[in-house]
Amino acid sequence: MDNSIDLNALRVFERVAANGSFTAAARHFHVAVSSVSRQISALEASLGVQLLYRHTRAVSLTDAGRQYYERIRGTLEQLERATEALTEGGAEPSGTLRINAPVAFGQRRILPLLNDFQQRHPAIRAELLLSDEVTDPVREGSDITFRVGELADSSLVARPLAPMNYVTAASPAYLDRRGTPETPQALFDHDCLLYQGEMGRQRWYFRGAGEARATALGLAGSLYSNDAESLLHAALLGQGIVMFPTWLIGELLHEGRLVPLLEAWQCEVAPRRRMIHMLTTEGRQRTPKVQAFIDHLLAAVDPVPPWDRWRDAH
Repeated sequence: MDNSIDLNALRVFERVAANGSFTAAARHFHVAVSSVSRQISALEASLGVQLLYRHTRAVSLTDAGRQYYERIRGTLEQLERATEALTEGGAEPSGTLRINAPVAFGQRRILPLLNDFQQRHPAIRAELLLSDEVTDPVREGSDITFRVGELADSSLVARPLAPMNYVTAASPAYLDRRGTPETPQALFDHDCLLYQGEMGRQRWYFRGAGEARATALGLAGSLYSNDAESLLHAALLGQGIVMFPTWLIGELLHEGRLVPLLEAWQCEVAPRRRMIHMLTTEGRQRTPKVQAFIDHLLAAVDPVPPWDRWRDAH
């Protein structure tokens, strides 16, 4: 075994192992896939062991590769933090900030906040990965991950960002044509546009004042979709009623393009009210770039998130 291991090769191996893909690692480092393959082969030759199984569509870790990955992952993260601390000192936060978020939430809410943050801190570069799949922030190398709903127990530091406030709404044109429902039960006589994904067709939950539990309604309508933007567009066209979080439709409610309904009831698409959480690791949380972005984000949503301020004018 050659004891002179290339640090860059270790970083490349960590990304390949985390993503199960040479292509994903190549995109991460902005190099050719062939370059990634050569570095992995050179690393295996230096160590004298096979780290990865090569398959047609993906790669997977050998037993030795899995052990090696688990041992170097924390070391590389510590090295990255130490380097950032040394280069930054008391200066302006810099470096690459890696953020993972659900697609619609990232587009609508994180991107504008990130844009403002980078204007204030021009030395910050950002990688914004948007996916509705639940990813492992440690494996993905994310500095900050946003999640909606219940959180699994983990070693991550979780901080609640804001509640998921849902609103049942329709366009003025729809209400002029079909009338305004006065109770949740009246929705059975209306056209409800429903999200339909891997978990099946969405049900809507309503809880009135003083009620201990929410009531689930299995409603029907003329359009089901696994794309929230399509349902929203159909509602704006006057097709039917939707139930969406305020971070998606807050501005539309403020502008009057959508009208809030059934405001005496708390509504959701799950049995319990959920939160938007911000996740990071203890080590990454202490880096200047991450701490600066967290401070920027919390200042933007305190005391009321911008997407909930439509209520003040309502």
